[in-house]
Amino acid sequence: MAAEQREELKLPDKINTMKPVIKVKNISKTYRTGAVEYKALKGISFEVEPGEMVALMGPSGSGKSTTMHILGILDSADSGTYELNGKVIQKYSDDELAGIRNREIGFVFQAFNLLPRASVFKNVELPLVYRGIKREERGSLVLKALKQVGLADKAANMPSQISGGQTQRVAIARAIVANPTMILADEPTGNLDSKTAMSILKVFQQMNELGKTVIIVTHELEIAQSCGRIINLKDGEISSDKINHKVIKL
Repeated sequence: MAAEQREELKLPDKINTMKPVIKVKNISKTYRTGAVEYKALKGISFEVEPGEMVALMGPSGSGKSTTMHILGILDSADSGTYELNGKVIQKYSDDELAGIRNREIGFVFQAFNLLPRASVFKNVELPLVYRGIKREERGSLVLKALKQVGLADKAANMPSQISGGQTQRVAIARAIVANPTMILADEPTGNLDSKTAMSILKVFQQMNELGKTVIIVTHELEIAQSCGRIINLKDGEISSDKINHKVIKL
């Protein structure tokens, strides 16, 4: 089954561990409101290798959301460098960054962010439309992604006709349909009950087992423990960065 899934996602059989997917060096970010300054990040540095599943963890105000926005190319750092697949992000224009973001990153958000008046199929198809994939190719790619998350039979449903857990699975299918370099998930289980949350984390683990790099932003230790590595942030700095030897397999 794993071999079939790997073929469907067009993932390589071997992961190149020589070049990091993410390389963050001395990243700082300060927000200013009038005369008030808030230093969200204070020179953090870390790397993420291909195929890692990493939890970026910390309480409110720790800097994890700012880090997520920078990794997702939704915001920029004031200083330091961010390399995504060897591309120094600071060197690109806004239009070029939009293209990199669309090609390289699959986003999963706490709020799902599905289009309420579009079917499950249409929601998952959207990244392919943005990438200019031909209509005749999009159908098979969408159905493969939905199959990966166990929702191939829900393609014609509207978001209002499926459960919260299924809605988040649709969001994951949308994130993986264009075969991005990494999946970046921001509090992806925050709106779900504990049982449904564990089922969603299992999907992330399955994607990771197929070779996908997964980064989950969370403030919950139980969620972080499903990842193979946990980076803790506190007051804009990395307080710990450890391999998790007791991964909770779901």
